[in-house]
Amino acid sequence: MIAFVFSQQLYRVKIQIMNKKIAVLPGDGIGPEVIQEAVKVLDAVAKKFHHTFEYKTAKIGAAAIDTVGNPYPQETHDICLWSDAILFGAIGDPKYDNNPSAKVRPEQGLLAMRSTLGLYANIRPIKSYNSLLDASPLKPEIVKDVDFVVVRELISGIYFGSPRGRSEDGKHAFDTCEYHADEILRITEKAFQYARNRKKKVTLLDKANVLATSRLWREVVSGYAAQNPDITYEANFIDSAAMHMIQRPNQYDVILTGNMFGDIISDEASVITGTLGLLPSASIGEKAALYEPIHGSYPQAKGKNIANPMATILSAAMMLEYSFGWLDEAKTIEAAVEKALEQNIVTEDIKQGKYGTNEVGDAIIQFILD
Repeated sequence: MIAFVFSQQLYRVKIQIMNKKIAVLPGDGIGPEVIQEAVKVLDAVAKKFHHTFEYKTAKIGAAAIDTVGNPYPQETHDICLWSDAILFGAIGDPKYDNNPSAKVRPEQGLLAMRSTLGLYANIRPIKSYNSLLDASPLKPEIVKDVDFVVVRELISGIYFGSPRGRSEDGKHAFDTCEYHADEILRITEKAFQYARNRKKKVTLLDKANVLATSRLWREVVSGYAAQNPDITYEANFIDSAAMHMIQRPNQYDVILTGNMFGDIISDEASVITGTLGLLPSASIGEKAALYEPIHGSYPQAKGKNIANPMATILSAAMMLEYSFGWLDEAKTIEAAVEKALEQNIVTEDIKQGKYGTNEVGDAIIQFILD
């Protein structure tokens, strides 16, 4: 009887561990379409590995402005705090982009979410696929076997600096770039942590020859590197690094950089894969972790069933690994995506693919369950 009771307790503990709560934020444009496929893939993983996911859906961006007038409502924030992880689609709508007088914009919701949830570390893996080497505008021998990670500081710098604004006559505008040493240190610690589990190399990208904030970055990061000699450390200017990334992307392991530079350089790196539709990301903080594709809302494709869901599906794989510690489940998704690529079951952004968003998702699900 004691053994039976003990086994029941273990079973209850196991069920509790395997039951995960996920906040689902579809957002704008193609966000709902790609999120739908990622959720379907997660359900397939749950079936295969005997997990249980509880989802709560919330509005953000233009979808939230249109209904409640706030791009990041309190209800959405509460659902994010309730969750074990957040799966996010995209933000942005042309009716706000093309309206200079708009007082509230969808992107404010994304910045508010990052700030209030403390999502200070953005992790963007860049990986080439052998089946897509000819899809990149770069030569196959340049992009072959590329595998690096961009670790971007996400809640400081010029995107969050104050003061900012425009003069009354509209002819003068200003933004403030601001960093504190402790903000730089915590993202540096994260970058070195990732490097320690990879090829043990960190490259800082900055503009220390011009910017005072970049000089602070160099001081903090070089000081930390001196205390961690097991990691090879180097610092490069962002402009020359942008050139080197196209010429010799294999030289990188972990790239560490600030908010705006990280935003730009990781989008540049998308040419290595041949499409933005394959690049996932994680935003890690003290209160929460969020997973999203790096592409935007792509409003031109909204409702046409042509958006590539793979970046969102791979973001879900990152969630399983980073937030839940489920490496086998994450690898299963990654292998299914790679199989779809090898069989050319892709959307039009890859080699003029002929498959729809839902068909790609269904194929990946089938590969997971086989």
